[in-house]
Amino acid sequence: MLVKRINLIAADMGYGHQRAAYPLMNLSAGEIITINNYEGIPDWEKKYWFNSLRSYERISRLKKVPFLGAVVFEVMDAFQKILPFYPFRDLSRPTTQQKYFYKFIKKGLGKKLIEELNETKLPFITTFFVAAYIAEYHNYQGDIYCIICDTDASRAWAPLNPQTSRTKFLVPSDKVKERFLMYGVKSENIIVSGFPLPQENIGVEKEILLTDLVRRLRVLDPKKEYRVHYEFLVKSLKLNNSSAISQQPLTITFAVGGAGAQKEIGATIINKLAAKIKNKEVVVNLVAGNRLEVKTYFAEQIKNNKLKEGSGVKIIFAPDKIEYFKKFNQCLRETDLLWTKPSELSFYCALGLPIIMATPVGSQEDFNREWLLANGAGIDSPEPEYVNEWLPDLLESGRLIRAAVNGFLNAEQMGAYNIEKLLKKEVKTTIKK
Repeated sequence: MLVKRINLIAADMGYGHQRAAYPLMNLSAGEIITINNYEGIPDWEKKYWFNSLRSYERISRLKKVPFLGAVVFEVMDAFQKILPFYPFRDLSRPTTQQKYFYKFIKKGLGKKLIEELNETKLPFITTFFVAAYIAEYHNYQGDIYCIICDTDASRAWAPLNPQTSRTKFLVPSDKVKERFLMYGVKSENIIVSGFPLPQENIGVEKEILLTDLVRRLRVLDPKKEYRVHYEFLVKSLKLNNSSAISQQPLTITFAVGGAGAQKEIGATIINKLAAKIKNKEVVVNLVAGNRLEVKTYFAEQIKNNKLKEGSGVKIIFAPDKIEYFKKFNQCLRETDLLWTKPSELSFYCALGLPIIMATPVGSQEDFNREWLLANGAGIDSPEPEYVNEWLPDLLESGRLIRAAVNGFLNAEQMGAYNIEKLLKKEVKTTIKK
């Protein structure tokens, strides 16, 4: 039986906030509290969040509309824009976006939830910055932690008044720590933990991760050229069991975003690779998440291309997001190449997954893209229309296996474990006091 050690709070907006919370559910007794749809939420709060989410999803889809869509999206994105990192400077001035949220928090947004959770006094762990605002403003009685869900973050993720704030930030890297120092957050309130990846894909000693990576290297290095050339590296990483030539087909997983954007790319992939799928040279997983309309769209595309679901092509879908995350994480264990926009899934390159990057949506994804390129783990997607031509070239040239190993070497895998150790340590310290 799981013991509840934390209150785990996310936002039901897309997948990013809940995906980051999922690996910590063992600490929350299997519960993720959604700030915008918790049990007993007042009607006015629910309406506020519903309208906010609907507006964002509409604008995300509108981006595809020539000129007008791009202009509207750029205006919205400007409110959450991340400024260039250099030079190091004071960026602590509050933004319009923060003031907007505080306007509603002062009216009582989230107050009912905080009053209920105050009875527990457990650490308040959130993957959504507004929830951290709410907890601190309404005087939550326990410690407050906010997990950063991208490789960089806008000013909105830091407190309105950072010098007096007691919120602690769990950041993915030293560079993000530097960013939060620019925002005026006190150094002692910034902890470099790494992004929380699913523990079922890693293992306490990385045993699951290494097993999957050994299998993946065989597929991504079909002629053994990389493993022979970098034999010392492969052995030092304990990946030398991957010396055999692969007989497995390349498995591609394509994941759409929470708003269902870019689903057409999935259709193009199976259309252009239909012959290879039928010949069992390629397997394609189409990730619909919890969006029924995306699942239906993918099913129609499979039928139109005279393919059969379950035979070389699969749809990853579940109405419940937690169940979807479980299915997705299991799917990744058999995946050789992840194709997605550079969302929070950018961190999954740490699993040794090369990432083909679709067009970024929003400022934070531009920074995620830069991070993937800097780490050598991501490849900008060439034109999907010609995937049947450029995908074999990427495999043959060794770019995919290089990206896989670079992600494994350069990105943090143990974020969830690090956060768990930190929380257990700080809870013990609190008890001693």
